Amino acid sequence: MSTTKQKGEIERLEKAFWQSILEGSPQVATGMLTEPALMVSGHGAHKFDHATYTKMANDDRVKLLDYKISAMDVLLPTDDVAVASYRVVQKVEMEGKTTEMDVYDTSTWVKVGDQWRCVMHTESPADSTKH
Repeated sequence: MSTTKQKGEIERLEKAFWQSILEGSPQVATGMLTEPALMVSGHGAHKFDHATYTKMANDDRVKLLDYKISAMDVLLPTDDVAVASYRVVQKVEMEGKTTEMDVYDTSTWVKVGDQWRCVMHTESPADSTKH
């Protein structure tokens, strides 16, 4: 598969993952995750299995209302590893209050058999003073 085609596939998977969060479909997301997987954000570092992800995704205290991904780039250091980086502005409802978050994200994808799976995701706040 060409590098361009692989990059397009990773971009499609990233967008599909975000859409599964927006639509409240954790079963779609877990189909794209390794088990276990990792996430690092301002809330700490977390290792989780599919059941734990589903529990987190179904937590009504935090709900994704909208998102916009921009500046996506995908690196393919090997044929079976891809790293996506991008900026996302997300509108989130947290415990009844709506807020907007501007963050930089990265996801590391690995080939498991013939399918890409996300093994790690990071999220860092964007410096809103630098646009």
